[in-house]
Amino acid sequence: MVELKKLQKEVYDNKVNHGFNVTDLNMEFCLAYGELGEAYMAWLKQKEDLGEELADVAIYLLGMSEILGIDLESEILHKIEKNKKRIYKEVNGVHIKIEG
Repeated sequence: MVELKKLQKEVYDNKVNHGFNVTDLNMEFCLAYGELGEAYMAWLKQKEDLGEELADVAIYLLGMSEILGIDLESEILHKIEKNKKRIYKEVNGVHIKIEG
């Protein structure tokens, strides 16, 4: 089983070792957004590198979590459980949260 906390540290250490940004969170959010856009375009164009683009998005999230001191694995597990208990209603083909 993969431990996200360990991956967070590895991503952060790699950024430091290569001289990448670890202080400007505005930049990190923008770069992560750009990676998500690249993943979307790969999906739209049915490119073979879609998985790699999604991995880039995940890597940015892991790095940002480490910079911010957030245990992303715990947050994900907590959010999954929270989402299981939510109640949704479909309105015009869109699921709208009505409780939880």
